[in-house]
Amino acid sequence: MNPLNTYLDHTLLKADATSADILAVTAEAKQYHTASVCVNASFTSLVARELTGSGVKTCVVVGFPLGAMASGAKAVEAALAVRDGAEEVDMVMNIGAAKSGDWAAVQVDIAAVVNAAKPAIVKVIIETCLLTDEQKVNACLAAKAAGAAFVKTSTGFSTGGATVEDIALMRKTVGPDMGVKASGGVRTKEQALAMIEAGATRIGCSSTKTIMG
Repeated sequence: MNPLNTYLDHTLLKADATSADILAVTAEAKQYHTASVCVNASFTSLVARELTGSGVKTCVVVGFPLGAMASGAKAVEAALAVRDGAEEVDMVMNIGAAKSGDWAAVQVDIAAVVNAAKPAIVKVIIETCLLTDEQKVNACLAAKAAGAAFVKTSTGFSTGGATVEDIALMRKTVGPDMGVKASGGVRTKEQALAMIEAGATRIGCSSTKTIMG
């Protein structure tokens, strides 16, 4: 296993987060040398500037937290984030289309963001707490077919977060080479290690200090 810090996306996505809050999170990410800092798009330039030369990536959410926006709007949001310095984009898929069984629409939606975000990588939030196991599998397959780099469990803003069982199912579905991100409710080192053991290659968390101990 790689060092624990290299799995962590240090995250602050609250609506009332201030610039000072974001700067504090960015400083913590540099201190622990996490994989990335994950923020809302309005903070992209600030975070990218603060992380310059640190080796910590700037990650920005798109279509967040509902995923119900038009695909074109998500694509523009992604392109603007990358223009402003985002190196990774975490998008919410069209959950309603997934629940309707319209997997072609789900794939088209993801592909629009994947194409708009280049050269940044895209992680697809499938919001596992709202899906059946069959829908989780189909969502992962759609994300893989659309060229995404990761599938991700949760926004942290719905009815549940990451579970070991979901991570294991997602890893089994996408195979060994695609990324799997556990996000939502991972607050301790023990939880983080359990997610990694189940197949997670990235963990979204706001409790980085606690996890790193």
